[in-house]
Amino acid sequence: MKVHLVFFAFALLLAAIPMTAHHSFAAEYDVTAMVTLKGVVSKVEWSNPHVHLYVDVRDDSGKVTTWDMEGAPPNALTRKGLTRNIVNVGDTITITGFRARDNSTRASRCEVTTVDGKKYNFGGAGEFQLR
Repeated sequence: MKVHLVFFAFALLLAAIPMTAHHSFAAEYDVTAMVTLKGVVSKVEWSNPHVHLYVDVRDDSGKVTTWDMEGAPPNALTRKGLTRNIVNVGDTITITGFRARDNSTRASRCEVTTVDGKKYNFGGAGEFQLR
């Protein structure tokens, strides 16, 4: 009986490890700090736990800053009909999202507008949706 209890406790701890890695949207991103950026996609990471679009944004002085724009998990986007081929490296896009609370060049819950004017919601499900 003691062995079963130890095994059960160990299994429960192991199962809880992934839960500690997940983060709260409100803890990392500021719903009052929306950013809209226009730039060139420099990298697309279509992998768990979230899709990341890296966008090179040039300011008025010519300096380029790379923004990490976090979207929903790839499986959720695929279920909505979005694929990894909608946005590719080299594409010019306009992207809107909620900026990170630490004021780094990161944002989440993204809406992407391609050069032909099509809009795609790369944001996750939850209480904060772009309109």
